[in-house]
Amino acid sequence: MTPKTQTETPLPPRERILAAAGELFQKQGIRGVGVEAIAEAADTNKMTLYRHFASKDELIAEWVRGIIAQKEGVWEEINAKNPGNPQAQLADWSRRFAAKLAEMEGRGSALMNALAELPEPAHPARRIIEAHKLREHKRVQKLCEEAGFRDPALAANLFYLLLEGAISCVQCKGLKRIGEDLVELVDRMVANSRNQQRRL
Repeated sequence: MTPKTQTETPLPPRERILAAAGELFQKQGIRGVGVEAIAEAADTNKMTLYRHFASKDELIAEWVRGIIAQKEGVWEEINAKNPGNPQAQLADWSRRFAAKLAEMEGRGSALMNALAELPEPAHPARRIIEAHKLREHKRVQKLCEEAGFRDPALAANLFYLLLEGAISCVQCKGLKRIGEDLVELVDRMVANSRNQQRRL
């Protein structure tokens, strides 16, 4: 299947390869897809693929970088929409994440799936994902500090437990309210922090 754009201008080969790889990785898994299948889906050939990516591992790593760039762009949007308001940023984050859960029902989280399929600690894509998760955790902890949580480190860990738990539960039948519940739990934690500050 060839990736298509909404315009008549075709994507350059590198972008077509990344788009095709991402679609196939999500549908069939990283290990289940070979470079020949990716090249065919991108309407190109292996020689062109290897001209842009030295190896399949490098292609996987670049695909992961693209996903992370989108995620970090969302954080920039959240900050721009709620400047100087850490409570609102945390609430906005939970709502955006809850909305994304519906997209994960078919195959789950692309990054979590990648971690499961790439157990080697030195794999470039795994290191990129782990570095992203550490940055995101630090960002959430900083928001918790600015929001006045009594124990920001604990609060950030709880937010991450909620996040990872929601990802794990979203594919379970009968747990379709998981996004709504995630939003409510984050709202309660933020409200509880506000109440604690008022009592001080």
